[in-house]
Amino acid sequence: MPATVEQIKALRELTGAGIMECKEVLEQTDGNQDKAVEVLREKGFAQAAKRAGRDTTQGVVEAYIHTGGRVGALVELGCETDFVARTPEFRELAHNVAMQVAAMAPAYVAESDIDGEDGRPPAQVALLLQPFIKDTSRQVSEIIQELAAKVGENVRVVRFSRLALEE
Repeated sequence: MPATVEQIKALRELTGAGIMECKEVLEQTDGNQDKAVEVLREKGFAQAAKRAGRDTTQGVVEAYIHTGGRVGALVELGCETDFVARTPEFRELAHNVAMQVAAMAPAYVAESDIDGEDGRPPAQVALLLQPFIKDTSRQVSEIIQELAAKVGENVRVVRFSRLALEE
């Protein structure tokens, strides 16, 4: 069944995928929007995994100061090009990750960074494994992967720092 222009446009707005890719996936799923979104997400995550080794020499440093000025965080979010680094979605992700760091006080970026002597649960101390504060059904790593799939580049948290009064 051929996909309509309205279906393609709606799927493209939801996922950020290309027009032809949206058309092909809608035709594969017989116009089922939910199935098409799932197929595109899976494809995007597979492509994001392939790009994971690419250098992220561009990006932004985002600061977040919590109300009252008692807690703050700096996050360096990297990507491959300055074009992506300037997009509103990338900047919003950087802000959300900085807010996550301020709120949840992770000690490490990823599980692989955890010191062998640190006995705390990885989901508590590794930023990428923590439940996302704005949607606890998803991990921070999933939020980052979604943007990476949407923009077609490797996106990663390079480093972060958190400051709090009397800590």
